[in-house]
Parts: sequence; structure tokens; C-alpha cells
Amino acid sequence: MSRSKRLTDAQRMEIVREAANGVSTSVLAERFGVTPRAVQYTVKSDAERQRDTAVPVLAVSVKVTPEEMAGFDAVLTSAGIETRSEGLRRLMQAAGGTFVADAQLAAEMARYRASLNEVGNGVVQIAKQMQKANRAGQGSGVEFSELRLAQMRGLARFILDSADEIDLLVRRRRDAMQLTATAALREFAHAAE
Repeated sequence: MSRSKRLTDAQRMEIVREAANGVSTSVLAERFGVTPRAVQYTVKSDAERQRDTAVPVLAVSVKVTPEEMAGFDAVLTSAGIETRSEGLRRLMQAAGGTFVADAQLAAEMARYRASLNEVGNGVVQIAKQMQKANRAGQGSGVEFSELRLAQMRGLARFILDSADEIDLLVRRRRDAMQLTATAALREFAHAAE
């Protein structure tokens, strides 16, 4: 077996598929000319990729009465949820305490908040350095006046406050959605009794 052999994407997909069908690591390693560890790594990497990208791989089946289905559909419609599978997925996430309905929005807002914090901190550092240079008399001929310093500080405060407001907005939205999902789960539990 060659330890330096590289697997193609097609081979990796085939290893994952075969491993899922119960083919042993040693058999796959021999078939593809790699070490058993390479096979294990390939399978593990694919599982992590699916988890990280939220690829649905499991199915849930449940039998309900027509009235329960109608009630569930009504709740979904009123919440603006387009499919039953999305509704169930949200309820499952809420039950686990990890409910974030708009995961993509939350991730974008987190990146935006981090960027705002970075810019705000940069503005604060610039203002401090300019003030230090003014005090030492090392200005480049252009005075950095107290008015300009106040404006820089105001801009920095605005940026940092905006970042905090975005964080608070995302947290409130997540908490409100979690409460809504918890209430919906409670309604389903009471209906079942």
C-alpha cells in the first residue's frame, strides 16, 4: 500500500457510500490502495462536513390524526413556515435549546458585529495616536483639534454601540423564537393529553 496516494473526490464519495453500507475499513483501504487510517479520516471528514453544513441525513416519521395535521399546518401558516419538514426541524431545534430560525442571518450579523467592533477599535486607536502626537508636538503640520478628536470618539462610540445593538437584536430575536417554539411544543404536548 502506498502511504502517499491521494484519493480523488469520486473515490472519497465512494468510500463514504461503501462505509455507510457496512463495508469494513480494511476492505476499503485495500480496494483503494490507502491506509485504513485514510479511510477512517475520509469517513470522519464527510460526517463533519455534513454536520457543519447542516445537511439533513435522517428522516422522521410520525402518524397523526387529520385534525392534528390541520392544526399543525395552521400553526405553520401563521408562522410563515412553508413546509412541514421545516416546521418540525425548528421544533426539534427549539426542544434542544439551540433554536436559531435564521441561522444564515445570525451568522451574517455576527460577522457584521465583529467587523464593526474591529473598525470601532481601529478608530479609537487612531484617535489616541493623533491625540498623543498633538500633545508631543509631532503633528504633520495639520492640527488634530479637540473638535476632530471629539468627532472621532463619537464615530468610534457609534460603531461600537451599533455592534452591541446588532448583538442585542440577534439575541432578542433568537429568544423570542425560542419562546414561540417552546409555546408551540407545549400546545402539542397538551393536545396529546
